[in-house]
Amino acid sequence: MKLIQTLKKQFSSNKKYFKNDFLAGITVALALIPEAIAFAFVAGVSPIISLQTAVVIGLVAASITGRPGMISSSTAAIAIILAPLIAQYGLEYLFATVILIGVIQIMMGVFKLGKYTSIIPHPVVLGFLNGLAIVIFFAQWAQFKRDGIWLPTPDLLIMLGFVGLTMLIIHYFPKITKAVPSSLVAIATLTLISVILSKNGIYSLETVQDFAGIELKGGLPSFYIPQITISWEVLQVIFPYAFIASLVGLTEATLTLRVIDEMTDTKGKTNKEYFAQGLANVVNGFFGGMGGDAMIGQSIVNIKSGGRTRLSGLVAAIALMMFIMFASPLVNAIPLASLVGLMFMVVISTFKWESLKYGKNIPREDFIVIIAVSLITIFQDLATAVIIGVLLSTVMFAWKKGKKMYVNTMTGNDGSKIYKINGVLFFGSVLNFKSLFTIKEDPKKVVLDLKYAKVMDYSALEAINSIAEKYKLAGKKLIVTRPGESCKQLLKDAERITSIVIDHSHDPTHKATADI
Repeated sequence: MKLIQTLKKQFSSNKKYFKNDFLAGITVALALIPEAIAFAFVAGVSPIISLQTAVVIGLVAASITGRPGMISSSTAAIAIILAPLIAQYGLEYLFATVILIGVIQIMMGVFKLGKYTSIIPHPVVLGFLNGLAIVIFFAQWAQFKRDGIWLPTPDLLIMLGFVGLTMLIIHYFPKITKAVPSSLVAIATLTLISVILSKNGIYSLETVQDFAGIELKGGLPSFYIPQITISWEVLQVIFPYAFIASLVGLTEATLTLRVIDEMTDTKGKTNKEYFAQGLANVVNGFFGGMGGDAMIGQSIVNIKSGGRTRLSGLVAAIALMMFIMFASPLVNAIPLASLVGLMFMVVISTFKWESLKYGKNIPREDFIVIIAVSLITIFQDLATAVIIGVLLSTVMFAWKKGKKMYVNTMTGNDGSKIYKINGVLFFGSVLNFKSLFTIKEDPKKVVLDLKYAKVMDYSALEAINSIAEKYKLAGKKLIVTRPGESCKQLLKDAERITSIVIDHSHDPTHKATADI
């Protein structure tokens, strides 16, 4: 009863979005077709496998997604990773690998590892989006060629005209009405124009079909158990591919989720999305699919077209299945130029143009990260770009924080020298910390006052211990006083592996000191 009430409540709250969700789903389905076919060629499989993958993953992921509005399908990132496996071992190994990808992703969702995605800095996201936009932009130019050769001038001019007209409709139609997604209007208008021109002999129907470049003929995806015996030897082959692909897929899903969160001012559920992506890949593997994940480009198309609930993703998958089964003649009439124009508009909306104006307005380190991640996304891949971006941000943060270490020195009533440290003491600042002490010139008794310092990790304890040992070898004594609560706990935990001992006798007013 409670479940029924919950469903009714969700239906009532989302009812206002249903029309736009339906139309956005149709738009996405049309845009998915050429991309899915392109990914099939990248992976080295039949286009129908990629198209059916888009259907299965789209249906399963949208059904239980943690981020309504997100579109999942076969993707270039997964295709590139699995292409060598397919070429060497064949489709049976591919299907087993896709199932294992899903299992790994499900485990990551179950163990709630999505919380660690918060470590991805905003400059990394900006760099990824800029790089992705550039990759999408250059990928579209392949559609202006046949067999690696530019189209003849008349066909090229027609295609460029269609692209420009598509972009104009998408840009200006919302000023007339937002009742229908402008991208769907553009595709329908250009298809109608294409058919009319071809029937009036402006150019041949074959030219229109060449623009589409799509031959669809297939049925419902069918259940299939991979014909492979799982053994240690097989796992040694498929696990590295599955592990890398699962991380790449979840990275794309995470960044897509964050982008949609910002676009819609809502909050998705990362761990639930991990589970959804994993289950989608498991089911996909048992239906003879090539694997996939979230698609940021198509997700942006969906959001820009008005898609807001899981219905848009479900409609996209179902519509794509209908196109495959029943509407191949209709789809063949769609000029690819209209889809290219749609993707160019995605490029414009994806690229963070404001980042070009940042320059000196943001820290230099962040600007470097944006540029680095953009370039690595273009010339390498998303996963590598994000990993390097996070590492680069971490190193730069550590370097920046490590330089901010200050010390005030004074002489105590008993002739001791007091070092009052102000700053964060961690692995990135230990060298700067050690350079503050003048051991040879200091008196027999030295006090290290940590009241205004934050001791963060074992590297910091090791640095304190190292200084204490040097004073000890010089026949001098170091007293650590007034450590913070976190520092006291670290000192206590490290008693057995360092010479640092907590002693309360030196500073009765503060309750906690350490005599080393």
